[in-house]
Amino acid sequence: MIRAYKFLLRPTARQAVALGEMLRDHCSLYNGALQERRDAYRHGSKTTVKYGDQSAQLKEIRTFDPECQGRWSFSSQQATLRRLDKAFQAFFRRVKAGQTPGYPRFKGVGHFDTVTFPKDGDGCRWDSTSHGRQTRVRLQGVGHVRVHQHRPVQGHVKTISVKREGIRWYVVLACDNVPAEELPPTGEVIGIDMGIARFLTTSDGGHVANPRFLEAMAEELAEAQRHLATFPKRTRRRTKAHRAAARKVAKLHGKIRRQRADFHHKTARALVTGHDVIAHEQLNTAGMTKSPAPKPDPDQSGSFLPNGATAKARLNRSILDAGWAQFLGILTNKAESAGRLVVPVDARNTSRTCPECWHVAKENRVSQAKFQCTACGFTANADHVGATNVLNRAGLALCAAA
Repeated sequence: MIRAYKFLLRPTARQAVALGEMLRDHCSLYNGALQERRDAYRHGSKTTVKYGDQSAQLKEIRTFDPECQGRWSFSSQQATLRRLDKAFQAFFRRVKAGQTPGYPRFKGVGHFDTVTFPKDGDGCRWDSTSHGRQTRVRLQGVGHVRVHQHRPVQGHVKTISVKREGIRWYVVLACDNVPAEELPPTGEVIGIDMGIARFLTTSDGGHVANPRFLEAMAEELAEAQRHLATFPKRTRRRTKAHRAAARKVAKLHGKIRRQRADFHHKTARALVTGHDVIAHEQLNTAGMTKSPAPKPDPDQSGSFLPNGATAKARLNRSILDAGWAQFLGILTNKAESAGRLVVPVDARNTSRTCPECWHVAKENRVSQAKFQCTACGFTANADHVGATNVLNRAGLALCAAA
């Protein structure tokens, strides 16, 4: 299996400055390569600038600018150029598919947060011989940086990435040939129904409360954002006070993100430990959180009718705060490592189908919490009914596959 390990870096003050310079110089390389492609297109060049052309120029660039580009790993700079090339490939793919293309844009220094080393030992070395919780990773141009290794690394380290999140630095190891750690069978199967009022409900009647991390810190976050907005545009990014205000907002967002990820990992681990088969709804979170289309007023040109955008925005915020997609991804990865089976099923009408007589009707869902079948009169918690139907559909899918 392929797995990623993410560890906190503990650089010295000098190393932190060098890491910031490494990101800045790679960002400059990315933007310069993007500018070259834009200029070639504007001048009507029939020869498209590709990754191979730009990679061949790296040697000259490093020789011309040894203080900035010349001191970093050659392979990491190639990885940055591949990153731009992938952005253009995705752009042309969306153009052919008739989707919104989204032309690649220049990266600000504050938004370019990752540098990748494609091979362990080429500009970056993971020191696996260290003992204890503090190991080290060697980065070209930075030195040996301490790593808070909170769990052992298994498999073979393939690529190493250095990532900045707010004021913290992380190292991400992508490893292959990671052995599976299969758990003993339990003989238990379960279906889960994702929700907003409750994070999830299981087919055996259990509920997991929705922690609503973003809502819990909404006031503090709003105050920090208001303070950041008080700085006039002409002084932004130029004063120490503005940088401190921006770090405050980033720190709060980082705390919310870590709390949510911790909750997802613990909830997924509990499900994987206690069940052999876990069924869940196949949710299109991106489509569910899409803003409603405007409704032009046929009687007044240039005017629009109410489309419920405000209420939809609150629902979208709650869905994104719950983080369903991230949780289901974590659940799938943990199940694969533990030798468990995760079965996604069609989510349509799971909360409108009676598990007793299979009658499907919108009227069966009396309220957010209550289900009452209009055909047979069966009454139960609506989320429990949804989880039960998810489990039933997973059973039919497994029988059909067998």
